[in-house]
Amino acid sequence: MSIGTVYEKAYKGDFNQVKVKIDDDKSLVTTPDSNNRLLIHWAALGGNENLVDYLIDEGSPVDSVDDTNCTPLILASSAGRLEVVRLLLGKGVNVNHKTNRGQTSLHYACSKGHKEVTKYLIDSGANVNESDVLSATPLHRASSQGRTEIVELLLKSPDINVDLCDSTGCTALHLACEEDREAVASLLVKAGASVNIKNKEEKTPLDVCSNKLKKILINLCE
Repeated sequence: MSIGTVYEKAYKGDFNQVKVKIDDDKSLVTTPDSNNRLLIHWAALGGNENLVDYLIDEGSPVDSVDDTNCTPLILASSAGRLEVVRLLLGKGVNVNHKTNRGQTSLHYACSKGHKEVTKYLIDSGANVNESDVLSATPLHRASSQGRTEIVELLLKSPDINVDLCDSTGCTALHLACEEDREAVASLLVKAGASVNIKNKEEKTPLDVCSNKLKKILINLCE
C-alpha cells in the first residue's frame, strides 16, 4: 500500500489497514499529503470517529490545518459528521477557527443544512455572528439557501444579530427576499429583522422581493 492510498483508506474508514501502516511507520500520523492534509483530516471528512480517536491517541494534532486553513472540525462539519464533530469538540478543538476565506465550521454546517451539527456547534460556543471575508454570517448563508430549520436554530440564539450586513450591504433578509425564500423571510421578520435597511444599491428587502412575498412581509410588520 503506497503512501497515497493511506489517506484514501482513512477517508473510507479502513481502520485496520491504516493502523497496520501506522504500526510500521508512526510518522504517517503527522505526514501531510499534497494538500497539507493529515490522516485525521481525511478520517474526519469520512465520518470515522473511531479512526479519528485512534489518530489523536497516536499523537495527531487535533487543530491541524490544510492548505486552505481547514481543520478536521471544519471538514467534519461541512460533511455533516455529527459523531466526529462531537468527538473533536470533546478534545478541545477551536470551534471558531476560520479558513482562508474566513469561514467557520458553523458557516459550513449552516450552508449545507446539517441541522444536528449546527445545533451542536452552537451549543458548544460557536459564534453565530461570525463573518467571512465577504462579511457573510452563518445566517446569511442559511437564509440565501432557504434552510428554514437552520434559520430557526440560529434565531433561537440569544446572541444572534439579524440585521448584520454583508460586503454588498445586504442583510440575511435581503438575501432571503432576493431568492424568494418565503418561509425564511417570514421567520426573519417575525424575529425583528428590519425591512427598511438599504444595501449598497440603495434597495431594501422589500425592493428586491416578489409582490406576493412583499405583501406577506408587510402584513407581518403591521
